Amino acid sequence: MFCFRPHQPLIRRGMLVGLSFALATGWSLSGPAAATSPAVREAMQALASKPNPEVLLIEVYKELGANHLRTALEKADRLVEAYPNFRLGHLIRGDLLLMHSRPVTTLGAVDGPEDKLKNLREEAMVRLKSLRERPDPDLIPRQVLQLRDDQKHVLLVDAKRSRLYVYAHQAGKLKLVSDYYISQGKYGVNKLKEGDQKTPIGIYYITSRLSGARLPDFYGSGALPINYPNEWDKLNGRSGSGIWLHGTPSDSFSRPPLSSDGCVVLTNPDLHRLSNSVEIGKTPVVISETIDFVNKTKWDNDRAAAARILEGWRQDVESMDSARIARNYSRQFKSDRGEDVDVWLGKHQQSLGNVKALKLVLRDMTHFFYPGRDDMIVSTFTQETMIGKSKSTLRKRQYWTREGASWKVLHEVTL
Repeated sequence: MFCFRPHQPLIRRGMLVGLSFALATGWSLSGPAAATSPAVREAMQALASKPNPEVLLIEVYKELGANHLRTALEKADRLVEAYPNFRLGHLIRGDLLLMHSRPVTTLGAVDGPEDKLKNLREEAMVRLKSLRERPDPDLIPRQVLQLRDDQKHVLLVDAKRSRLYVYAHQAGKLKLVSDYYISQGKYGVNKLKEGDQKTPIGIYYITSRLSGARLPDFYGSGALPINYPNEWDKLNGRSGSGIWLHGTPSDSFSRPPLSSDGCVVLTNPDLHRLSNSVEIGKTPVVISETIDFVNKTKWDNDRAAAARILEGWRQDVESMDSARIARNYSRQFKSDRGEDVDVWLGKHQQSLGNVKALKLVLRDMTHFFYPGRDDMIVSTFTQETMIGKSKSTLRKRQYWTREGASWKVLHEVTL
């Protein structure tokens, strides 16, 4: 990666020995701590206010690019002083020290276990690549078409970039407010079964907030569980449970990009910051192999199309015409009880009985493109049904699939 000529003898050689020991044993250079103690929780909050380590990393690389070795080393010193258990920071600092005695042509030129050095190199690459490819603020994540007015944020996990993006939502507009490096399953994404060490792909919601005091040190400063498996996962036979967004053990600042059993892992300071954006039961988490970004015109068109699809369904149901209602449903439709489309629609017609007319009002709608697919839209809404003076309210979710030029409901569930 770099090739610099030595300028002066190697200094502080003991630091390199210490780094090699840390890589070999898995211990941090600052030593372990009890993550469940009040003192550590206070330390986590203090850590969250420290300078962004990725910004410091970029500054180090910029100084290296300008051949300002001494300034780069000074910034690396600041990095490891602020984050003593950031192994990648120590690795880069070790390279800078080596540059005083010989050329360095690769990241991680110090001696150490090759598997751990490989993990650190991969972490460095995805961190730097994702920062170079940070989303254009004028573009919008295609997967998020519409949120409810009371949903203040949406989280998007881009597995390919090992990145979690936080978008703020206000008056129907989305704005990128922060993004974080994340680790994912050891075998990537698209979880299918218990124990496959993959991270699921789908649209989920934060279900609770667990403090570090209630968890083993492995989960760091806390955890944000999500509702995997959701109804679509269950319909498709995907198994497993306990998928969380959580922190890192006290002896590590971060983990390699592919290192979890399926959870999404952030550094403890980042998890602390992220928690401020989360509302239990409201905040969506979109996990995708890659997040696509589009211009506002494209986004507006897709958003309007999703609204038209749902409005067409509402009008057809309100008409009480069985043929009109049926044309909204795929022949591959299956309910959460395994019923096919004929049984499902038959029950619907039967429930109407002698009803002469009904009125349907839909509100609090959300629309998403299902991650990795442009032929599936997930719509969730509150449905108010009025029959005479009687009114009932329920929350419903529909999975729409494109069949030729038409959109059909493939799955429908009451929440």
